[in-house]
Amino acid sequence: MKHKSIIIAVLGILSLFACSAPKSKPAETAVSTVKKEADTVQLTPTQLKNADIALGHAEQREMHSILKVTGIIDVPPQNIVSISMPMGGYLKKMALMPGLKVSKGAVLATMEDPQYIQLQQDYLTAKSRLVFCEAEYNRQLKLNETRAASDKVLQQAKSDFDGQRILASSLAEKLLLIGIQPQQLNERNISRSVNICAPISGYVTKVNVNTGKYVSPTDVLFELVNPGDLHLTLTVFENDAASLSEGQKIVCYTNSHPDVKYDAEVHLINPSIGKDRTTEVHCHFLKLNKELLPGMYMNANVELNNVKQNCVPQEAIVQWSGASYVFVEAGSGKYVMRKVATGTTDEGFIAIKSGIDNETIVTKNAYTLLTKLKNSGEE
Repeated sequence: MKHKSIIIAVLGILSLFACSAPKSKPAETAVSTVKKEADTVQLTPTQLKNADIALGHAEQREMHSILKVTGIIDVPPQNIVSISMPMGGYLKKMALMPGLKVSKGAVLATMEDPQYIQLQQDYLTAKSRLVFCEAEYNRQLKLNETRAASDKVLQQAKSDFDGQRILASSLAEKLLLIGIQPQQLNERNISRSVNICAPISGYVTKVNVNTGKYVSPTDVLFELVNPGDLHLTLTVFENDAASLSEGQKIVCYTNSHPDVKYDAEVHLINPSIGKDRTTEVHCHFLKLNKELLPGMYMNANVELNNVKQNCVPQEAIVQWSGASYVFVEAGSGKYVMRKVATGTTDEGFIAIKSGIDNETIVTKNAYTLLTKLKNSGEE
């Protein structure tokens, strides 16, 4: 009985301690409360009066939107000429360097080769033979009229005459290919060399040969560019291409001189979309400038048609950690900071792409709330 009484007493004491021990609050509740209030600021009536904030809603406005793209200055294919020698040969003389300005008809280089001599010889021989064939044909024609020559002899004379005329004509065209005028060629001015002349006025952009080198007909010797019709080729993503049209105005500038603006307009839009989901837009400069050269990279701002968008005053937007936010009213003197996606800025308003609906937001002195919120968070 004595031992039984002791056990009962011990159990009673333990129960007393268990009941009197203080209960701790769950840690999760405290954490969740802090997290919930991290983007919320509460103002007292006095603070609300001193903050001088204003409330409002996003409104529909016509925004003057700008599409920012990049491109490169180029010239039309017809303004780029690759020069070669149709018959090949040895480069005898040349004095060209990239960047040199040349005029149409100027001598770019001199070529020489024995085959030039042979071609001239063949042409003059064919031309001389043609005179004989023509005379023989006329003689046989008269004889045939008096029945002094058979039809067969006349037909043979005509065939020889026609064949020789074709041969002389084809050799004359070959001479023109290498820059020799057949009408001016005779036995006294046969030359072993020919000149390569500039077919257009422009600038030398490539020189692929040197003096004394033998070149084949497929080799490109020089490249000329006429910059008189420069245009800007822009690279535009498929989603933006649908909002472009011919005649739209653009303002472009280079990375080295961003303060110097050049005016242009959209001239042609390539309807084909490439594998990288982009297309080319060709633009013409309204005024040519000597500072612009083929191959230069440029930035361009394309003026798009005005469209209605949800907009808020710029004072309603605050920046924090590289993102944009607004303060949404959540009760009397209570405001929640909410992240939004912004768009075009125009005349003191900024477009809101997403983040808010038709909710009441702070439209003035939003940075006052941001300062209050972040200072409170640091305390």
